[in-house]
Amino acid sequence: MNTDKLWDQFLDIIYKKTNPVSFNTWFNNISLKSINDNKIVIVVPMDIHKKVLGDNYYSLIEEAFMSLTGITYDIEFILEHDLKDEITDIANLNKNKEERWESNLIPSYTFDNFVVGDTNRFAKTAAIAVTEQPGKIYNPLFIYGKSGLGKTHLMHAIGNQIMQTTNKKVLYTTSDMFMNDFTGIAKTTNEENNLEYANKFKDKYRNVDVLIIDDIQYLVGAEKTQQEFFHTFNALHQANKQIIISSDRSPDDLKKLEERLRSRFTWGLPVDIYPPDFDLRCRILKNKIKNLDIANLIDEDVIEYIANACDNDVRYLEGAITRLCAYAAMTVPQRINMEFANEALKDYITKNIYRSGDIPSIQNAVCEYYKISVEEMKSKKRSNKIAYPRQVAMYLSRTMTDESFPRIGLEFGGRDHSTVIHACDKIEKDLKTSMGLKEAIKEIKNKINC
Repeated sequence: MNTDKLWDQFLDIIYKKTNPVSFNTWFNNISLKSINDNKIVIVVPMDIHKKVLGDNYYSLIEEAFMSLTGITYDIEFILEHDLKDEITDIANLNKNKEERWESNLIPSYTFDNFVVGDTNRFAKTAAIAVTEQPGKIYNPLFIYGKSGLGKTHLMHAIGNQIMQTTNKKVLYTTSDMFMNDFTGIAKTTNEENNLEYANKFKDKYRNVDVLIIDDIQYLVGAEKTQQEFFHTFNALHQANKQIIISSDRSPDDLKKLEERLRSRFTWGLPVDIYPPDFDLRCRILKNKIKNLDIANLIDEDVIEYIANACDNDVRYLEGAITRLCAYAAMTVPQRINMEFANEALKDYITKNIYRSGDIPSIQNAVCEYYKISVEEMKSKKRSNKIAYPRQVAMYLSRTMTDESFPRIGLEFGGRDHSTVIHACDKIEKDLKTSMGLKEAIKEIKNKINC
């Protein structure tokens, strides 16, 4: 039944059977809401319309519809205001249904405030690609690296971006949360409750478009939970749902996880995030303080001091800024200089910033010995005054750490691994003939290990 056509025909009948004044007063501003079974609902603008139409025109309206449809309908009049309330109630109900779904995402973690450098650029690029085609490219996306390097930030950024640009259902969880939910099935009191809980568990983790699971390494030793995650992974992957996983080590290094799980982690794209180099640490610090009260008070050398001292973990950088802000709030300094920073961070940053075994420590010690700056060492300058200390630092980075040639190259201004190999070969050759170089390296090592 074409309700629009029926309503037009109805109005024609009423117009012919009433005078123009009555028609314009009582029928010109009403509309048909619905017609079904034996009931017609008509929307009217005011209460007086309900009274007049019901008392004076009900039979006329009933007869008009009878002549058009052959059916005697019950007629109901409702106010426009009531209709709006009904629509609002339905909208709120739908909204509440949507709001009941908890994605667990942290809204403040976005791509915009994820500071990019050579050590995490590829990971961010891959993450953005996933947001553009969830489930179709890099599935699963496996992000790995040491704690505190931004893996969780990047995963939340992916989820937030997908939710902002699509209507897809996203769930962020940790392996601990997944394990707790799964083991909860066994804790239910009877078989009926057990089945209901199991169904809720599957609905939560499999009825999503994007599953983000953090710290997968903590499933080690939980064999039944691993089995359940295996089935969850398969169900999502077969349905082309996006899976994003993080770990503190690569899939190949998760030896204690089931082989069938580890092999699936490599189906998509494993990407690693390295500890931030000096330049990236400085930019992270500046990004974190730009909206704080201390932003216009802090000296550049304080930024560099913190970046040198906190060289592996972004959370450690955040901790240093938090302490600096707290100390500044108590003392209200005019400037935050090195003297102030040393006092504020004396219990947080160790006095010996040349901690053994990492590249920034080696760079600092070499630069102090040769009386150049870290910035000069990482620059493109090729004078012997800069180039030779740089080669010494590269050699020590290779011999005193487990880092690869490409990783060392990144820490020295993004140089190619072949440059690092050449530097190591040259210093090894010079050590065979130069007692001065032997003494210099011995002194530098003592400074690093003190």
